Amino acid sequence: QVQLVESGGGLVQAGGSLRLSCAASGRTFVPYHMGWFRQAPGKEREFVAAISWSGGTIYYANSVKGRFTISRDNAKNMEYLQMNSLKAEDTAVYYCAAGHGSIRPDYEMDYWGKGTLVTVSS
Repeated sequence: QVQLVESGGGLVQAGGSLRLSCAASGRTFVPYHMGWFRQAPGKEREFVAAISWSGGTIYYANSVKGRFTISRDNAKNMEYLQMNSLKAEDTAVYYCAAGHGSIRPDYEMDYWGKGTLVTVSS
């Protein structure tokens, strides 16, 4: 099993930047893809970004494309989400996730972190 712990959430003004980190532990020797999801109050959880084991394949939700950058460092068992030009609508609990094998068409994941809150004020 893979355990995931997010960090880096907080309060930021609109237009600002924030970097989220996700530390993976457990069976990290098993190749797995990773991603970020978010859930705003009153809304369902939505896909944000995903990255393959090698980092060679990356997907972004249209709502964050051009503003967010996902990356990973397998040597450190870390995943990151650099968020720039933040908007009020980016306010949500952000969840780190991981899945075995390749990225699936529906971005289904097998492991989830507990989330970190990102609040963007205007």
